[in-house]
Amino acid sequence: MDVHWLPRTLRVLLCPGEFEVKGKLLKDVKNTFRNVEKMLKHSRWFDDEWGVYNRGPYLQLYKSSWYNHNNSGVHFETFIEAAQLKKKAFPVLMHAEEDCPFQMEFIKRFLDLEGNRIAKWSGWSIENQGYSVLQKIVPLGVKKLENRIYEELCQLQLLAASIDKTLTTLSKEDL
Repeated sequence: MDVHWLPRTLRVLLCPGEFEVKGKLLKDVKNTFRNVEKMLKHSRWFDDEWGVYNRGPYLQLYKSSWYNHNNSGVHFETFIEAAQLKKKAFPVLMHAEEDCPFQMEFIKRFLDLEGNRIAKWSGWSIENQGYSVLQKIVPLGVKKLENRIYEELCQLQLLAASIDKTLTTLSKEDL
């Protein structure tokens, strides 16, 4: 496995595909995200409307109606790259990027619908800055990293109906 993308201080290759982070082994991140993708696709709620974009150490989860055809609409996202390995933590996010119609209005109305529920979720923060809507920082040292990433994305998918509703409402209005 090529580790040149890692800073020199993090290139502690123990076995092929394993890195030590805070005394624990972190399996190959690409394999972790491949396994998360498989888990998502086997979820009860995952149907033809859902999609996964997996680029190695980076993953997006979205629905086909969320204007994410160029990976810059509404989506849930997580990644573990060099900076996250160095920080020993990684984000799980909700973004509404530039392809989201009426981007700022979408974010405002979505948060009006779901802000109270999200505020009760442990560890989640409402970002509402630029295209970043929500964020949770997860430590890399968690047991069963794949399961943890999967659980966080499953929690976010509970917001899908409100995302759909907000996008549908905005598309019917003449803003």
